[in-house]
Amino acid sequence: MAFNYLKLLVFFGVYVRKVSNCLNVRQLVVSPFMKNLEEKILAQLRCGTCFLLPEVCLCSLIPNLNLSTKVSLIIHKLEMNRSSNTGRLALKALPNSAMIIRGLKNDTPDLSQLFDDEYETLLLYPSDDSIELTEDFVKGIKKKIQLIVPDGNWGQARKVHTRHKELANIKRVMIQRKGIDRQYLRKPHAENGMSTLQAIAYALGMIEGEAVQDQLLKLYNEKLTRTLRHYRRGQK
Repeated sequence: MAFNYLKLLVFFGVYVRKVSNCLNVRQLVVSPFMKNLEEKILAQLRCGTCFLLPEVCLCSLIPNLNLSTKVSLIIHKLEMNRSSNTGRLALKALPNSAMIIRGLKNDTPDLSQLFDDEYETLLLYPSDDSIELTEDFVKGIKKKIQLIVPDGNWGQARKVHTRHKELANIKRVMIQRKGIDRQYLRKPHAENGMSTLQAIAYALGMIEGEAVQDQLLKLYNEKLTRTLRHYRRGQK
């Protein structure tokens, strides 16, 4: 009974949005409480693996990429209920990965727990002193690589770069790519911005090869296609 009530609240929210579209209302005011409640309810309805609703689930398309490179995702707590998040989806394809949640009240994670002498640790973040991640740069590294990847909006990701003193001596690397996405799950901060999954795909492409990059980009594009298709269907 309680679960059906929660679904009713979500569908009511969708109905209100549809009515606003029909009436050509350009801006629908929704209280932060209702928006947060809707996100939490939808999180319960979504697939626990790919985080999409059952009708657009893409679990069968998630590759299993057992790589020597380790990806450690530092995700903001607000990303945990967002279907547009792609960082968690990347980890589903990467068994050699880890996730730390930041932004929790009175709980600042110590990221030094990620350090391992087995790996050369790099922070994937486009700061002023970042080094472009290229094949030549990777060839100069003798150890296996660990990529620490901030996941959240631009402000949240920047705090991983600036506030965690344990990362002060970790090299920053960035991805340079040509072209601009015509469609996206979220509007990027910069013209050549990209999602977390795309950034991981391009970075692993330099480290592990194009085959890995292509599989992860295929997963991202499928998520993008299914999400937009479902959204447009809901607007009709």
